[in-house]
Amino acid sequence: MTYLDFEARWKPAGGAERANYSLFLQDLCDLIGVTRPDPTTDNPIQDAYVLERAVEFNDHGKRSIGRIDLYKRGCFVLETKQGTETPDQQKTAERAELGLPPEKRRKGHAVRGTTKWVQMMQTARQQALGYVRALPADEPRPLFVLVVDVGYCIDLYSNFAGVGDQFVPFPDQTRYRLPLSKLAEEETREMIRLIFDDPRELDPSRRAARVTRELAEYLAKLSTQLERAGHSPDLVAQFLMRCLFTMFSEDVGLIPKESFTGMLRQYAQPDLREFLPDALQTLWRTMDTGGFSPDLKARLRKFNGKLFHDARAFTLTADQIALLLKAAEADWTAVEPAIFGTLLERALDPRERHSLGAHYTPRRYVERLVLPTVLEPLRREWAAAQAAAAQLLD
Repeated sequence: MTYLDFEARWKPAGGAERANYSLFLQDLCDLIGVTRPDPTTDNPIQDAYVLERAVEFNDHGKRSIGRIDLYKRGCFVLETKQGTETPDQQKTAERAELGLPPEKRRKGHAVRGTTKWVQMMQTARQQALGYVRALPADEPRPLFVLVVDVGYCIDLYSNFAGVGDQFVPFPDQTRYRLPLSKLAEEETREMIRLIFDDPRELDPSRRAARVTRELAEYLAKLSTQLERAGHSPDLVAQFLMRCLFTMFSEDVGLIPKESFTGMLRQYAQPDLREFLPDALQTLWRTMDTGGFSPDLKARLRKFNGKLFHDARAFTLTADQIALLLKAAEADWTAVEPAIFGTLLERALDPRERHSLGAHYTPRRYVERLVLPTVLEPLRREWAAAQAAAAQLLD
């Protein structure tokens, strides 16, 4: 199925979630190139990739059965809803269901873009999280929760840390909602395909680990060469820390984009190479106090934390500048903070390190503590506040 076929079939759809959702999901599978779900059995343990996967809720001894619209073990829980484009379309859909008994009429129907629709999508998310909690403990946790408004959009939430039900917007708060039109892009279809077949590949920490390993090799070579040249390990670590933070600042916009990388390229030229230490020291003194940088041709903010109090820079060979330039050309927004922590530990005298408690703790260890004790309660409060606000606005 091509995207144009998919769009022509589903863009006009509206108002019949129960009739439409299974067809929509099977067409979506065809579009992204994955197998369709297996037939559902009467044994949930066997239902690893099915529509209507049964789960049991236990609410203080009161047991009930819920059904996940689409489930793939270890990959995702998917909940569908269907909004409408106009109030007239909503009324038409409601009239079409008048012949059904009340318990079978669709709930949560809303006009897209309204407060009620936003509330419907949030309710669907909470419903999907309830399914995650109800899954048997011996099943692998899903890495994604998907909320689909049939024929309109797909909301993505991920939990790569595997802690509780801490599913957060993926890849971030501004891009987690994919309108139907985004499926025209090969990149988007590939992302959805990975959610279905290999969601762990989308874990940002995996990419960060690959980038970090590559950069660590460059920095290890540079560090070894500088130490062999007679520089002490702690001064080398401090020098590299200043370089790394400047590279990071460039990629996150704290200093102009490509400014530091451009400066390294400029001073890598044979006739300018000897002046690189002076250029670095001038730049770092400016970052320490704030002010205008002639080399970067920009006014810089003051960087506190004392990292640039000591602006010492070393004379570098052509090969050493090339290693530094390779590191600068990487995307530092994707680098694991561990690389900073490792250098920090090396830069400190052992006695000072002990007194400060300066040992780097890996992100995963921090998340296991912070997510369930701090973020999860805050997110529950925030979800409750949003629901209350939506009700009051209604």
